[in-house]
Amino acid sequence: MKLKKAIRPLIFIFTICIFAFLITTLTTAENKTVTHQPVAADVKSDSVQRESLYDNMRLDSTGLSREAFENALVGYQHLQENGRIKNPDVLSIIDFSLPSTKKRLFVIDLKNKILLFNTLVSHGRNSGKDIASTFSNKMNSFKSSLGFYITGDTYSGEHGYSLRLEGEEAGINDNALSRGIVMHSADYVNENLGKMQGYIGRSLGCPAIPENVHRKVIERIRNGTCLFLYSPDKYYSAHTKILTRDSSAS
Repeated sequence: MKLKKAIRPLIFIFTICIFAFLITTLTTAENKTVTHQPVAADVKSDSVQRESLYDNMRLDSTGLSREAFENALVGYQHLQENGRIKNPDVLSIIDFSLPSTKKRLFVIDLKNKILLFNTLVSHGRNSGKDIASTFSNKMNSFKSSLGFYITGDTYSGEHGYSLRLEGEEAGINDNALSRGIVMHSADYVNENLGKMQGYIGRSLGCPAIPENVHRKVIERIRNGTCLFLYSPDKYYSAHTKILTRDSSAS
């Protein structure tokens, strides 16, 4: 009897320990499950954020296509993750799905959610007349090159105050510097000319902008911002690694 009385407390303590162990194990398993849930939520929220930003800023009313904007944000995030963007507050998009007579350069303040500039911009003379439909990374092609760029420093050259552009996509636009592809002003980029002949003047491949806004635009986007030249071009879609990288991961 004395032995049984001595064992009963030990059995009780052992039972309590087993019960506590099971509760701890189940709670830990539940916590692990919970910690994995926000990852999927974050992926979803990125897509929702892109859509809501486009809608909240009413960018559809400016003519900027949703696809151009969403692709621009995907590439912007990729370049930012890789330390390529020095100034993350500004994102610029040239939407070549629009004709040259439309204001197809969009400079967006992502921090304050403001459209800073929306103006005309030229394409290369061999890329098309009113619509830019063919693109090239080759020397002396006089065509525009699609894809993502990082803006560089400014200089005063043949076209006055100009901005260097560094192509970020191998085989697509990485010859930009050697080709002399820069952002500069041009008197042939104006609405009157577009109305008169049905298209604005074309460059040798540079994204030329109107003389009356070029200095303000260049000052705002220079030194390390992201610039994306968009077109629903099948070759670009098949060969860009910046965009396919993200889509394959999702």
